[in-house]
Amino acid sequence: MIDSLVYAFHAITPIILLILTGYLLNRKGFFSDEFLKRANKLVFYVLLPCTLFTNIYQVGDIGEINWRLVFYAVFTVTVIFFLGIIAALLWVKDDRQKGVVIQCVFRSNYAIIGLSFAQALGGNGAVAVVGVLSAFTIPLFNILAVVSMAIFIKDGKRRVDIKKILKRIITNPLIIGCVLGLIALAIKSALHYEGNGFSFVLTYLSYLAKASTAIALLVLGGQFNFTAVGGLLRQITIGTIGRLVIAPAVGIGAAYLISTYTGFLDLGTAEYSALIGLFASPVAVSSAVMATEMDNDATLAGQYVFWTNVGAIVSVFLLVVIMRNCGLL
Repeated sequence: MIDSLVYAFHAITPIILLILTGYLLNRKGFFSDEFLKRANKLVFYVLLPCTLFTNIYQVGDIGEINWRLVFYAVFTVTVIFFLGIIAALLWVKDDRQKGVVIQCVFRSNYAIIGLSFAQALGGNGAVAVVGVLSAFTIPLFNILAVVSMAIFIKDGKRRVDIKKILKRIITNPLIIGCVLGLIALAIKSALHYEGNGFSFVLTYLSYLAKASTAIALLVLGGQFNFTAVGGLLRQITIGTIGRLVIAPAVGIGAAYLISTYTGFLDLGTAEYSALIGLFASPVAVSSAVMATEMDNDATLAGQYVFWTNVGAIVSVFLLVVIMRNCGLL
């Protein structure tokens, strides 16, 4: 038990310290609102796409992709999305809050926090798995997020522009990074390319990728803003429990059962670490931005970003301890 606690502490604490550092730096005046806004754009449009590209390209060969795990991840994210719809219909009355609750339940911050968790827990092997899963789950997250934000907004308030939605999906830099990574990997695999003639390009992209996690976490901490929970306590509780308890219980629990009793999935430390990042990490920071753009409750979305990050300190810690004791990590 002590060994598991120490393991979990060393895996998670650096991430939390980076977030707290960003918060403290902002409190001390090191960050301005304009700086945080521009840093967010730097991470979203440049650093994270480079991270996703290099992670996918470094898989080695497209034949090494664990398609069963990819199918499982995509299917389970979709199942959790529908669980979020059920929760919103049962317990949320305000139409402008329903989509926000749904998004909180199914959409994790896989590209930033999830990648950090997986890397800390499973090393380079887990990063490679995350890179592959990101190519399929991040586009799915963005597509389902748009759907969740649109389905409960009445025509009298806002008409859904399909062209704009498709444009937003196609031009998403995270999706572009994933697609380009898959294309480059497919070309490399088809040509059986093993030379290093273009290694300087990969090195250049790797330098940018290495900066993404630290900057993203510092900016995330700098954006934390303690606001009154007020009348949102019930909604915050529903979404936070859905993201930090229900999603990992379904995503990781089902994977364990399938692996143990059917053999459909072959899971090791790298795969379980990647699944922790996918299903147990807090809600995506960009969810609040999307809520604003699509006439949903941006205040509730901002609360989710904060409380799921704070709650993940405890929930992921306990999850890692449990899985470590079960011999899964």
